Amino acid sequence: MMKKSPVRVAVVQSAPVALDLERTLAKVEDLAARAAEPGVDLIVFPEAFVSCYPRGISFGALVGSRTDEGRRMYRRYWESSITVPGPATDRIGRVAARHGSHLVIGVIERGGSTLYCTALTFGPDGSLLGKHRKLMPTGAERLVWGFGDGSTLPVYDTAIGKIGTVICWENYMPMLRMHMYSKGVEIYCAPTMAHSEGWVSSMRHIALEGRCFVLSACQYAERADYPDDYPFEIEDDVVSAGRSVIIDPLGNVMAGPEASGEAILRADLDLGRIAEGKFDFDVAGHYSRPDIFNLRVDERSKPPVTTQHDVASDARMTDINPNEAGRDAGRGEGPADA
Repeated sequence: MMKKSPVRVAVVQSAPVALDLERTLAKVEDLAARAAEPGVDLIVFPEAFVSCYPRGISFGALVGSRTDEGRRMYRRYWESSITVPGPATDRIGRVAARHGSHLVIGVIERGGSTLYCTALTFGPDGSLLGKHRKLMPTGAERLVWGFGDGSTLPVYDTAIGKIGTVICWENYMPMLRMHMYSKGVEIYCAPTMAHSEGWVSSMRHIALEGRCFVLSACQYAERADYPDDYPFEIEDDVVSAGRSVIIDPLGNVMAGPEASGEAILRADLDLGRIAEGKFDFDVAGHYSRPDIFNLRVDERSKPPVTTQHDVASDARMTDINPNEAGRDAGRGEGPADA
């Protein structure tokens, strides 16, 4: 596929209206309109933007016990999540189509009664190209988010380059990065809530390692972005400091890092720089040494229940995944997905 170059990209650094799906989707529309100046080919939003990252709360959980208040808080979080696909993804798709831009955004996905930290990728026609579920929630995230599997590790070959997404601390998983490099990722999106100076160094390392462009979008969030009754168990007024950044294939910072507040970072990507970088280092090519090292990746879905029907005229295997059950039936399940 002949690729467009340069590719104009925008990274959004902002916060959702936490736990309020309708107002958050309206904010996505507003921010995308601000980011999508003429000719913008790709807009990247942070991790868990729809409709919040639950920083600073414990959901009432201790080893061996959970509180009724914590259960109610989880229910409130679940009710502000979305089904994929569903009405919310249709609405976000219309945003992408309105501006003729590819769009990557972090969402909290409802799979049955389990929540997943998911990144969605949309085409410029509004189509949902697919999703990536975070493989490894970090620390207390594991209490409220399920684990993704190898079936949602896509790299999309588009007219603006090969786009892949790795979420937050997954980026510290060397084997996951190698898998993305082996798929030829050119525009490596890293929606995140990590906002340390060390994170920026990691993004520069990934750009150098993969010889790809890295777009890291982080929320800039303050306590005021959360409801008044949100049960913070931290004292910080700034919940997430941002430090979003755009980096070229030789590790040079093109835009950012921005840590002073809400921002939209922009850059024009010359995809030819990728070949320049891989001239002397192609980690999934001439620098790989497959005679010594080999990575096996299982991209099969892992449903918890598999049933076998003993029907002589129609012997078949059917995979049933309760996390996907009712997905289509749930497309209009109520105000949480309005």
